[in-house]
Amino acid sequence: MPELLQFLFSGVTVGAVYALAALGFTIIYNASDVVNFAQGEFVMLGGMITVFAHLAGAPLPLAALLAIVITACLGVAMNKLAIEPARGAPVVSLVIITIGASIFIRGAAQLIFGKQIHSFPAFSGDEPFHIGGATILPQSLWVIGGAVAVFIGLWLFFTRTLLGRAVLATSNNPLAAQLVGINTGFVMTLSFALSAGIGALAGVLVTPITLTSYDVGLGLALKGFAAAMLGGMGNPKGALVGGLTLGLLEALTAGYISSQYKDAAAFLVILAVLFFLPQGLFGRKATERV
Repeated sequence: MPELLQFLFSGVTVGAVYALAALGFTIIYNASDVVNFAQGEFVMLGGMITVFAHLAGAPLPLAALLAIVITACLGVAMNKLAIEPARGAPVVSLVIITIGASIFIRGAAQLIFGKQIHSFPAFSGDEPFHIGGATILPQSLWVIGGAVAVFIGLWLFFTRTLLGRAVLATSNNPLAAQLVGINTGFVMTLSFALSAGIGALAGVLVTPITLTSYDVGLGLALKGFAAAMLGGMGNPKGALVGGLTLGLLEALTAGYISSQYKDAAAFLVILAVLFFLPQGLFGRKATERV
């Protein structure tokens, strides 16, 4: 029982990070129907910028805030410099652009931050809590709490605010949204800023546990994409459930089978969803009038 509980704690912690990455995918997808594969690099930048700002003398909370703001600005820059000029291009072309942006950001991070692995102190110390024979770090509670808080915030944003509904309207029909007075350009800019900021927050929260380096973004992007697909692309609730489910699946696979196969869990999830549940757990089936 303690062994199972330990695996569950580890799975929920990692799954919360995947959920945050998936929520970033959800925001961009809801605004533009584009899958942003640079989302993992936003997570990496959140951790790396915090590390170097803290080493430069900034208090940890200020370093974390700077990392989130700077990464959000980079998300806006990506939209302005890469996505907006290709407006009207096929969705596949926009996805390829995000892949190119991911490669560019990863290369720039390698040049600026180096190839070393980095970390910074945990927010609330390293003394673990003992529950039922298992242990959980205080930083894990920060990660889980951050994922839940972001999910609640996004749910309220999309369902209770005019701006959130404008994002959904832009996704459903950009031309109709423009005709009723919605500034679709601003909606896209806001979506990229939110997505990048949430990714950076994930990096800030998880770096004291998993460490960070310039090349961690690719794996996080794939896991976040798998989580978003599992839950239903574009659904915040699905992103949260999908991320936690994927994290638990990885932890149980590593614990009871082998850690060599835990990364394969994400790809098996993608394949299973594509074959048996294309709309995800909470996604809606698409219909088209002909």
